[in-house]
Amino acid sequence: MSFDNVYEALTGDGDARWAFGTGFADPLNGVDTTVPPDVDGADLAAYCLMLGDDALIMSHRLQEWCTNAPELEEEVALANIGLDLLGQTRLLYARAGHADGTGRGEDHYAFFRGEEEFANVRLAETPRGDFGDLIATLLVFATWRLALLQRLIPSRDPVLAAIAAKGVKEVAYHRDHAAQWTVRLGDGTDESHRRMQAGLDRIWPLVGELFTAHEVETRLARSGVAVDPAGLRAEFDAVLEQVLTAATLRRPADVPPDPGGRRGLHTDALGPLLAELQSVARAHPEATW
Repeated sequence: MSFDNVYEALTGDGDARWAFGTGFADPLNGVDTTVPPDVDGADLAAYCLMLGDDALIMSHRLQEWCTNAPELEEEVALANIGLDLLGQTRLLYARAGHADGTGRGEDHYAFFRGEEEFANVRLAETPRGDFGDLIATLLVFATWRLALLQRLIPSRDPVLAAIAAKGVKEVAYHRDHAAQWTVRLGDGTDESHRRMQAGLDRIWPLVGELFTAHEVETRLARSGVAVDPAGLRAEFDAVLEQVLTAATLRRPADVPPDPGGRRGLHTDALGPLLAELQSVARAHPEATW
């Protein structure tokens, strides 16, 4: 497998952990990226940026746990989950650049957009708290994203469908990993139970946004390209009920959703995250190594 052709990781039979490779050519090089008939390329690009931004920001938050996780094995697990999401980001950003005709690459979308141009859900940008906060965030994020990717596999856009099929295998592990830790902490000591419950309580006001459709999602869902997030709620609730029951945890009360992230309206946490993530690229925009 060629390490600079990420698309081979979608269909190849070998080890698909190409994120450890050293080649960073267009990850969709050689792939037919023609936009399906009757699909607006700008809408498709915007949708891919939404999903790519979710993965990039969540990946960055996970990498902050390197040297901070409670045990070495967990640091490795979180780093691998972050790399999985970073790989999805690369593919989605490349698809966006082809879909809208700009030819922009992944570096442009990751490093040279401002805070208001990012369309990630605000859950992904939640600042690093304690380990209970992390597991609560990862459980919610992975449960939601897995349900979404599963429904994207029959997308009319073959590139998006292939990305989803590859991502399902990865995110299924992310969800199971978070679920196991949720039960371990929730049904553990009084202190671990308290922290796990507190983590759920803190991030739950951001859950409603995950199931609130942006107009781009609505249009593309009607054309068979995207997924209406409202249709994910039943599966999400069923999975969370099973996990939280096993963990002896209380499901927090729902609050009215605020879909600000998809519209570029973020929490105060995103600005500092992007400043750190983008600092080297902005200081040396033409650098190669």
